[in-house]
Amino acid sequence: MRFFNRTVEIEKLRKIRERSKDNACFTVITGRRRIGKTELVMQAYGDSPFLYLFVARAAEADLCDGFQRRIEEFTGRTLPGRVKSFSSLFRYILELAHERPLTVVIDEFQDFLRVAPSVFSEMQRDWDELSGSARINLIVMGSVNTLMNKIFRDMKEPLYGRETDHLTVRPFEVSALKEILACHNPEWKPDDLLALWTFTGGVAKYVALLMDRGATTRDKMIDAIVEEDSFFLNEGWAVLIEEFGKDYGTYFSILSAIASGKNSRSEIMNEIGGEISGHLTKLEDQYELLAKNQPLFEPTTNKKCRYKITDNFFRFWFRFVFKYQYLIQVRMIEELRNLVSRDYDVFSGISLERYFHAKFMEEHAYTHLGGWWDRKGENEIDLVGENEFKGTLDFYEIKRDARRIDLNMLQRKALAFFDKNPGLQSRQVTYSGLSLDDM
Repeated sequence: MRFFNRTVEIEKLRKIRERSKDNACFTVITGRRRIGKTELVMQAYGDSPFLYLFVARAAEADLCDGFQRRIEEFTGRTLPGRVKSFSSLFRYILELAHERPLTVVIDEFQDFLRVAPSVFSEMQRDWDELSGSARINLIVMGSVNTLMNKIFRDMKEPLYGRETDHLTVRPFEVSALKEILACHNPEWKPDDLLALWTFTGGVAKYVALLMDRGATTRDKMIDAIVEEDSFFLNEGWAVLIEEFGKDYGTYFSILSAIASGKNSRSEIMNEIGGEISGHLTKLEDQYELLAKNQPLFEPTTNKKCRYKITDNFFRFWFRFVFKYQYLIQVRMIEELRNLVSRDYDVFSGISLERYFHAKFMEEHAYTHLGGWWDRKGENEIDLVGENEFKGTLDFYEIKRDARRIDLNMLQRKALAFFDKNPGLQSRQVTYSGLSLDDM
């Protein structure tokens, strides 16, 4: 798949490179695994040579052997003897940057915690001592969010406060997904776009895997994802176990419960059978996999709070792959594929709501946007958007099939909304339906 989107990020990285010709720059790039951080840097800096170093999980001396070869090839200079510490190489790089502008990219930076944790304090020392007049554009990238935050955001850590720029690489927006799908399947249908959004959430690696193998329709995507030895079937384990560590079992159970529709604290606790407050807090604040979903315009309270999995792919993975792991273990892949196909329409209904929420956010259509429901759950509105500048308030009912939209019912639910939010009755109000036809 050719490179799409990322124009804003590329422009930012190129501006940092220009700035580094006068002042040392230390940029931290984060983003979940498979999001396309490395490819982004390659696209931004592919117009001129730069030094790329990948932190493999090896002994420090062995890792430095590879780094030394890369540095010698890049500079055309031979270092005296075998360098066994990264600190020595880093000092050499900083000293070289006193002679000429230099861009250095270190990938999977957080894995120094496994290789040699002392690297961070040594880098702090060398950076503080030598970066003052160095013309260096130092980029460090990491895909384990918790570890990268610990390294750079924890005041007790040596590299705290050293970064000059931070860039978070996020999934493709819905407009980019539409462009990508149209490029690979000019005759795409709305349900194909919804499937791409539902299964990938805009994560670059997943999108590329599907597009490169011609899985550009809903059914072909399901076939590609749910097949024996599929990359996607093992992906949840591959990405999340390192994030969660030895306590991954509890986190997986919580995410599985939420993916299956149990989204209140009490429902999740009943499903798990134990106290989960600490785990929910970490999943929300530390791992950024959950978000509290509150009725629009209401203060945060546990009574009305509903938890949602923020990542579309993991929502799918926990709903179908983790839940039916036993089918994979006994190689009943066809049965799993049938389950996904059978339940897809219901499952993707929530994805459609998320799609329009993301679409309106991308378009900056509203100053406040979200769903609304009352305490008893008798009245629920899929999406409410307020534009304070225009003085408008728009209510939406969202269904896959436009024929199932009932605007009269939507207006009756809005009466309950105004009972709770009487100050908004002066807004110019509209009632609309959204379906697959509106994507």
